[in-house]
Amino acid sequence: MAAIATHSQRNTIRLQLRQNPVLGDLTDAAWGQLESLLEVVDYRKGELLVRQGDTEMEQFFVLEGMLKRVVSNPEGHEMILRFAAEADMDTSYAAWRMKTPIPYSIVAVTKVRAAKIAMPQWVEFLEQHASVKSAFEYEVMKLMSEVMAHTITLHLLDAPGRLQRFARKHPELSGRIPKKELAAYLNLTPETLSRLRQRLGEVD
Repeated sequence: MAAIATHSQRNTIRLQLRQNPVLGDLTDAAWGQLESLLEVVDYRKGELLVRQGDTEMEQFFVLEGMLKRVVSNPEGHEMILRFAAEADMDTSYAAWRMKTPIPYSIVAVTKVRAAKIAMPQWVEFLEQHASVKSAFEYEVMKLMSEVMAHTITLHLLDAPGRLQRFARKHPELSGRIPKKELAAYLNLTPETLSRLRQRLGEVD
């Protein structure tokens, strides 16, 4: 864990952060303020960033690698709700606003480098920068809509339809997600996913 200003790759990290749609239009003064609050953390593949049921909340900006958002039922069955890679984010903002525990886990699919900030500090920053708050809340709404649409898709589309929709909606991710993870996201077995990809002419 390191502050951006003292990180050996601080210039690269600053460029990566500016690629995030929420942060792209910050003024220099706002950048300086936010940078002093962010911490850069490296996570191992499979490491938990957030555990379902946590009450300590944070905001994450993905710099390198890929995260997944996962929800588990009492029997231990897991459902992957979404993936997030570079220039994307994940957050517990909705749970913070509703004053409820976080209803999902956030897990590193690959090695991940992320910039994070405690939710109270992030909310305080947003309250001081209306345009950033507006952009952020728009992205949160998009994110929640994406999760809802995916959940509905699992019930309404057949297996080929689910795979084709994912490839159309997320072309930047479809070749990067490990087969086992993508199969779980689409509610398929890895073997079924392989057959579908071959049938549809995709590289497995």
